[in-house]
Amino acid sequence: MTTEAFYPIGTPGIAWGPAELAQWRALQLPQRSYLSDVVALVERLRERFDVAEYGRLDYGVDTYPLFAVRSRQWRDELPCVLVTGGVHGYETSGVMGALQFLDQHAADYAGRVNLVVAPCVSPWAYERVQRWNAEAIDPNRSFRPDSPAQESAALMRLVEPFRDRVLLHVDLHETTDTDESEFRPALAARDGIAYEPDAIPDGFYLVDDSENPQPAFQQAVIAAVAKVTHIAPADARGEIIGSPVVAEGVIQYPLKRLGLCARVTDARYTTTTEVYPDSPRATPAQCNAAQVAAVRAAIDYVLAQAG
Repeated sequence: MTTEAFYPIGTPGIAWGPAELAQWRALQLPQRSYLSDVVALVERLRERFDVAEYGRLDYGVDTYPLFAVRSRQWRDELPCVLVTGGVHGYETSGVMGALQFLDQHAADYAGRVNLVVAPCVSPWAYERVQRWNAEAIDPNRSFRPDSPAQESAALMRLVEPFRDRVLLHVDLHETTDTDESEFRPALAARDGIAYEPDAIPDGFYLVDDSENPQPAFQQAVIAAVAKVTHIAPADARGEIIGSPVVAEGVIQYPLKRLGLCARVTDARYTTTTEVYPDSPRATPAQCNAAQVAAVRAAIDYVLAQAG
């Protein structure tokens, strides 16, 4: 079914121009602090890890340093593991889960893998609890050459020197009720297309790469997360957010073709986590813990395969 959904910016059927973009941007006011919530925690990690500023977002009066946290005992012969959070700034547990993993568990892998963690790829959007960046561009559709998104381009520059050595990339995301109430209607309005409603899955799920599927790996992550929070069931059509469920809690996308973050390298093992923070069966702490469990299970799996 296709329905018209009212969105307060633009004219139905007509894509946004500069005036609509300016109107949208003016409504995006900061609701929380990247410096207090993220940068302050990153600074505390400097005692145990190498911390580098890998870029800086420039949106006029709004500028944001971008930070990556790396293993201090970097050894070229070890496999690289990349963890990213906050590609969509409003997906809070992706950011907090990445930081929690660093603080509580990253040391367990010292001397076994080279870790690179970018905990908040999109700080402008983090502060405004937004999906898009300041140009109304989705960074998680922009990981491609000549990217239109500063956030995506900066991350691609960060990983370029070691991208061929990345064995595993875990990209931490959420699916929220606002995906349906705000962000999908906004997308339809921005692009001048009809809004097509869909259901929000209740629970955790993963997105595998349809062009490089790793079913056993995905199931190992699902099994670990199931001990922390519930796994999203398929809907009546056997789908999650419009994609067929290929195994418990797993769907597939063509990651590179869509310009998704999880394919920013050619890693053999990739997964995108999707936590559901609006469930009555999950707390913010559970959502953060689910992200941590996913990262740990993913690393444990690839180390076991390598060993």
